[in-house]
Formats: sequence, C-alpha cells, structure tokens
Amino acid sequence: MQLTDEEWEFIGRYVPIGEYGPYPERLRQQFEGVIWRFKTSGQWREMPQDFGAWSTVHNRFRQWRDAGVFEALLEGLIAEAAKRGEVDLSLVTIDSTTARAHHDASGMHLGQDVLTALEKARSNGPIPKNETGRKPKQTPSGRSDDAPGADADFA
Repeated sequence: MQLTDEEWEFIGRYVPIGEYGPYPERLRQQFEGVIWRFKTSGQWREMPQDFGAWSTVHNRFRQWRDAGVFEALLEGLIAEAAKRGEVDLSLVTIDSTTARAHHDASGMHLGQDVLTALEKARSNGPIPKNETGRKPKQTPSGRSDDAPGADADFA
C-alpha cells in the first residue's frame, strides 16, 4: 500500500492541506490508509495503526470525497496518460446492467388485497396482445373488442 515518491509527488498536488491540518507529512500516510481500505475491502476499524487512527483517515476520506479530490485526481491521471500517449480506450467499459428489485426493497408498502391481486395476475400468465402489440380493450361485458363476434351485438 506504500506509494512511491514519484506517485506521491503526482497525487500530493491534488490533496488539499486545509487551514487547520493535517500536517503535510501525515497526508501521505492518510492517503495510503484510504488506498489500504479500498484495496483490501477491509473495514475502516480494521485499518492498521501505521496509517493513523482509522476515524481520522475515514474523516479525511470523506472530506476529500466531498471536495472532489478523487474526481480531479482521476482527470489529472487521464490527462497525464494522454500527454504520454498511454491512453488505452480498450479498457473503458460502460455497464448498463439493471436489476429489478422486489417492491419491498424500495420501501413501498402495499395492502394485502393489492398483493393478492398482483400475485393472481402474475400466476395467470401474460396478458394477450392484438396485432398492434397493444392489450385488447375490455368491454363492459368482459369480452375483448378483438374477440371474434365482438361486433355481433351491434349488428
């Protein structure tokens, strides 16, 4: 998790010192603590004391996040790589994955009668569609307008 001097020289330009601290020599240590946290997926409380108090590193991370330090650092890294001709766009991906969640996951609360109706509708299978791809309109008699003989009542 240790940064080289060259890496820190680049990163240090993006990390603000702040009016009341931290001491500049502790910034590198705290930044390395943030790297440790995300590289290991460990809990903040499990952070080794080598990086300082976990709560201090966590608070510093939140301050940097809110100040946009990581976005600026990423843009700076991309600009530096482009200047060197080392940008490889084959590594860029866009993920448009979506996942449906149960209605309870969103905090939506439905009455038992609505849940029963939804379950019944789901168990009856898909609703048939006409040639246009739309659901057939239901008439008051319960018959579909698209059903054969639907106009027979009016003939």
